[in-house]
Amino acid sequence: MLGIKRLGLLAALVLVGLAPAAAAQAAAQPSTQDTQYLQALHQVNLAEITMGNLAQQKGRNQQVKDLGKQFVTDHTQLDQTVQSTAQQLNVQLPSEPTADEQKVISRLNNLSGAEFDKAWVTAELAGHVAAIQATQTEISQGSEQSVVTLAQDALPVLQAHLDALTALAQTLGVPVPQTSASGTPSPGGTTSPAPGGTESPAPGGGTSEAPAPGTTETPAPGQS
Repeated sequence: MLGIKRLGLLAALVLVGLAPAAAAQAAAQPSTQDTQYLQALHQVNLAEITMGNLAQQKGRNQQVKDLGKQFVTDHTQLDQTVQSTAQQLNVQLPSEPTADEQKVISRLNNLSGAEFDKAWVTAELAGHVAAIQATQTEISQGSEQSVVTLAQDALPVLQAHLDALTALAQTLGVPVPQTSASGTPSPGGTTSPAPGGTESPAPGGGTSEAPAPGTTETPAPGQS
């Protein structure tokens, strides 16, 4: 009888010990904004790594090749932080880029030479503008500090990529989106048309004016 009482007491102590842990885990659940930003940024990183490798393989311009190599390095490092943060917060990450990002990658796969260079820079410009928009939204609206900190760390990297792309676009004669000093489209700003006269979707799920995470559409870090 005494043994049964002890077992009951032990079970009660175990439950009491687990309760605070369970409550803490529930409280740690990130918001929809935080979750969607992590997922979108991960997809952007996957797309950027693929597109960076394409630039090194198919690019004719040496600056395109060099930027592609830098993007692979930077986005690989960034995604390591995304994955570790997502794991800590129990956020499930997609296994591949968005459908729009995959379309961009497929289109670039079918191009070569100078045509590839211009199409690559056009897609990268649109994607990075969208990625910066999404990142700025997370910084201002995110509630999970680890995700906000991630966005704050990612912003200067994305902005540096956009600055480099802008300079390269001017060299290649590629239209550049009108942006403010922060890198986001200014009022009345335009997006860069893709070769052939159509608007290039930005990896991350849309054009340079893709909505930030928190909506049903997935934006891109498309790129950075």
